[in-house]
Amino acid sequence: MSTDATADVVVIGGGGAGLAAAVSAAEHGASVLLFEAEREIGGSTQLSAGMLTAAGTSVQAALGVEDSPQRFLQHYLDLNHWQLKPGLVKAFCRQAGAAVEWLIELGADIPAKFSHDAHTPGLTRAGVEDVWRGHVPKDQGYGLVQVLDRARRRAGAEAVLNTRVERLLVEHGRVTGVVADGVEVRAGAVVVASGGFAQDPALRSRYYPDADAAGEDLFVVAAPGSRGDHFAFGDQVDAAITGEGWGLLLPTAYFQRLHHWQSGFPPRSRVLVGSHGRRFMDEDASYAVSSGIISAQDGPVWMVFDDRARQGLPPGYAHWNAGHVRSEADSGRTLRAGTLEELAGKMAVPAAALQATVDRWNGQLPAGGEDTEFLRHESLAAKGATEPPTEIATAPFYAARTLPAELVCTHAGLEIDAGAAVLDALGNRVPGLFAAGEAGAGVLGLRYVGGGNAVANAVTMGRIAGRAAAAG
Repeated sequence: MSTDATADVVVIGGGGAGLAAAVSAAEHGASVLLFEAEREIGGSTQLSAGMLTAAGTSVQAALGVEDSPQRFLQHYLDLNHWQLKPGLVKAFCRQAGAAVEWLIELGADIPAKFSHDAHTPGLTRAGVEDVWRGHVPKDQGYGLVQVLDRARRRAGAEAVLNTRVERLLVEHGRVTGVVADGVEVRAGAVVVASGGFAQDPALRSRYYPDADAAGEDLFVVAAPGSRGDHFAFGDQVDAAITGEGWGLLLPTAYFQRLHHWQSGFPPRSRVLVGSHGRRFMDEDASYAVSSGIISAQDGPVWMVFDDRARQGLPPGYAHWNAGHVRSEADSGRTLRAGTLEELAGKMAVPAAALQATVDRWNGQLPAGGEDTEFLRHESLAAKGATEPPTEIATAPFYAARTLPAELVCTHAGLEIDAGAAVLDALGNRVPGLFAAGEAGAGVLGLRYVGGGNAVANAVTMGRIAGRAAAAG
């Protein structure tokens, strides 16, 4: 990079939001210089399933799914208790569908077929919405990043890797560029898309203390570059911060340490019980709501299953395999007992309640019936299950402590408006500064709407930010 580098638009970060911003700005005639602190493009988007939640798309229409941005908006705000700014969320919901169409035009393969999980390309159930909005691309997050990066190269937007932006250039209240590797780079506008702060313990404690509640069981699956650089940039211009206390923690067994597609999946025949020894939720509920339900329980939550379920776990996964579960039980970390009564004693829950819970389970779904309390049969059907789960009846029995401990993304960042412009502490736009993705806060809220919420936010608001930055 030369010492007299300039660009119409500088983008900080090369994940989904940054790439979308760079491509969008270049499409609108701007010269673009993108800085990525890591050695490769992709960020947390590349590590994700790549799913995007959106409404009113051609994929939905081809499958006969009737949906609209307004319907999406209503669900989004209701799920988040209307604690988000409706104007910003309306812009996101209206533009998310257009962002999906844009990605398809750029080369993303999102086939018009129904999918029953977050990894098979097509349209799937993303959360607890009444219509399916999860758009799964071929090759997941990696494939999505490749599509965007090819578009960046075609558009002529330059990317500089392994270069961390140190600070913004600010003159007379306007952002006029950045300093990277000690070099001043002048620009007409800057887009901050540097990701979240999941990898910084101090920032987690300050802006998302719920993550600390997981203690030593916490593990982070966000990209290594998720260091919270956006807060330092915001300090330079007195930017407003919003989204404090919000993020996405997925429920996991205490022994998991990787994304579920690497750690593996718990047995289908399982029940979650609280301190009273009773079920309290649909074990396959979307993580739009499941972590909140688990966190609301009084005392530890246990996943109970039997040896038939353990032995039926497929090989090839790091943690949810028969041998690893046996090793955890041998160590005493996973509870194991010859009877449910003995297991209840180790769990410190009422034995009669646990026995009744398992008996009730065995008499419903495994017997070909329905889960009349928590409607889990509906969740299993949405996941494509054709056979009922088995009874929990084969000793020994197991109980694994379960809690929200997989930190995926953080929601606190620079407050933005519907045009992705960063706002200052007075609510005014900071001239020349835009933000998107986890760094640009206000779309991701109290409740993660479902699979694809973060990627859709990154691409949609990144696209909006790039277009606005190009316009000056």
